[in-house]
Amino acid sequence: MRVSLHAVQQLVQKSYARQTALTTGQAEYVCDTLRGLYESCQRRKLDRFLLPALRRASANADSLVAELDQLSRDAVEALATANGLLHGGIDSEEGVEAFCTAVDRFCAALTLRFEREELELFPVARVAIAGETWFAMAHQMLAHDAYREEHRVHLVTPPASRPSRVEHSQRQAPPVSYVH
Repeated sequence: MRVSLHAVQQLVQKSYARQTALTTGQAEYVCDTLRGLYESCQRRKLDRFLLPALRRASANADSLVAELDQLSRDAVEALATANGLLHGGIDSEEGVEAFCTAVDRFCAALTLRFEREELELFPVARVAIAGETWFAMAHQMLAHDAYREEHRVHLVTPPASRPSRVEHSQRQAPPVSYVH
């Protein structure tokens, strides 16, 4: 995720920031990418399983969890600003600057959140969450993965409907003879 955030930030800083206007397609691409990154962040197992367990286990982490939640809200607000600019049209240098600033705020908020999770949240969780709770979380994660796998849409053609090797070879062009 960090790599993707950095890539979007670099695109905006190096390509878009120097423009006097942005096309709808350019701005939509960035907003769609940011929305996808945010949604991916919200679907992480950390957000689904670890944070709720930490909230139940210890009040010592409440301020840190609140700060992480605020960073997520900051990212959402920045994304809303970028979307608002997109829908209003970005046809001036000021509009481009405001859009680029909103994208930078989004990326900075999520990057800071990821850093704080690594440096502060994980050490607190290791101490605050009991061993049985870790095992219960692992069980929930495995059950969640199994459910998702079971309900995943299979994009691969089922083997029964694939042509047999004989049918496949008959559809091929006739063999070519090479003259030596």
